[in-house]
Amino acid sequence: MTAETWGWWIAAFLLVLDLVIRATAIIVIPRNRRPTAAMAWLLAVFFIPFVGVFLFLLIGNPRLPRARRRKQDQINEYIAETSENLHFGTLRPNAPAWFGPVVQMNQKLGALPLSGDNGAHLISDYQESLDEMAEAIRTAQEYVHVEFYILQSDEATDNFFRALEEVCARGVEVRVLLDHWANRWKPRYRETVRRLDAMGADWHLMLPVQPLKGRMQRPDLRNHRKLLVVDGVVAFLGSQNVTDSTYNLPKNIKRGLHWVDLMVRLDGPVVLSVNAIFVADWYSETDTVLEGIDITHADIGSGDLDCQVVPSGPGFEVENNLRLFLGLLYAAKKRIMIVSPYFVPDEALLLAVTAAVDRGVNVELFVSEEGDQAMVYHAQRSYYEVLLKAGVRIWMYRKPYILHTKSLTIDDEVAVIGSSNMDMRSFGLNLEVSMLVRGEEFVTEMREVEDKYRSLSRELTLEEWMQQPLRSTVLDNLARLTSALQ
Repeated sequence: MTAETWGWWIAAFLLVLDLVIRATAIIVIPRNRRPTAAMAWLLAVFFIPFVGVFLFLLIGNPRLPRARRRKQDQINEYIAETSENLHFGTLRPNAPAWFGPVVQMNQKLGALPLSGDNGAHLISDYQESLDEMAEAIRTAQEYVHVEFYILQSDEATDNFFRALEEVCARGVEVRVLLDHWANRWKPRYRETVRRLDAMGADWHLMLPVQPLKGRMQRPDLRNHRKLLVVDGVVAFLGSQNVTDSTYNLPKNIKRGLHWVDLMVRLDGPVVLSVNAIFVADWYSETDTVLEGIDITHADIGSGDLDCQVVPSGPGFEVENNLRLFLGLLYAAKKRIMIVSPYFVPDEALLLAVTAAVDRGVNVELFVSEEGDQAMVYHAQRSYYEVLLKAGVRIWMYRKPYILHTKSLTIDDEVAVIGSSNMDMRSFGLNLEVSMLVRGEEFVTEMREVEDKYRSLSRELTLEEWMQQPLRSTVLDNLARLTSALQ
């Protein structure tokens, strides 16, 4: 066979392969996927077939492996059965008519009930929150559960780690979960795990990408949760990682970037729900059921707030956090305050925000003036024009600080705080934890934090935004297209 004939056969084979790839993509990709995500993947496959197929096989599945999802189903069934007839504190009277259905939805999706008689205290100072967690750890008598997306032993967190060492020395069980991909390539990783080993902590990586050990899923699925539980009596959750406010990254230090976060200290029955999240993640990563950890009985807390913990992520069938946000946005009558460092809404969320303005609701969005992740930062910017034209007020927290808090307050009675951003990654790819709180006193605390953020921000106006150079608009819109690849 001549070289020319071989060339024709190879060309014919590649043509047929290309047609098969395109036809298969049309059948496979749109199934159970958002139209925007399906269209983005189809465009990738059609314009760059072989690269597009490789990327789809690598990161095209937004769900955890089936075995991991079965574990989540087992956990949900257990929580639902054990909490069905339990009394978790006394709930506040006179809830808005819409509140009950939202709570019911959350429990159906995430299994965890609404509880009353809870205390909650916000901590907005970065170092103070690390030190308060350290002091809570030092009170431990039985166990300490630590679960953070990023966990680093450094000068800022030394008190936190010393507290863990002290309780370990007293025989307290210290269990630690940290995300594999978020920590493995970061500064201080080796020092951190050596310190955990030296103190005797039982630690494990979350969502490890270790194909040689048979542990493999989409590599950019991450456990983004941040929580701490001490003896099932006190808990902390929020947006802050256990690391220096620069994350110890040379690029951040060079730019002078520091993270601004918000944590909440909890006591009362809601601590059982936070502990249930840890117990579930521990089981998912270790196949070990923590015997003797009671997630069904708790003393009343220092306040009378109603709280419900809402887990979300690729282990669930739907986006639990997105549905919570949508329910609250459509329920708002007077005010909506959104704090999200990465605000990249899907169509439903964007419609809910702009429709709220049309109903006469005052809507304000707090973001950072400077971004730490280029693609997300530019994707977020692509929505500013439509938001400003709709009447949303946008506050940009002044650089070199990255406003990393994730919160939502509705009117004067309901708030959400946790680890979840309002972007495609938090809705579909990250394991997150959010907490719904009902109580005017807690919302008042949240308003004080929002007022502080506003005083340290500048307002972005539509007039200023429309003067953006064309190159910025093009870059923003290109980044917006990539955000749909889920």
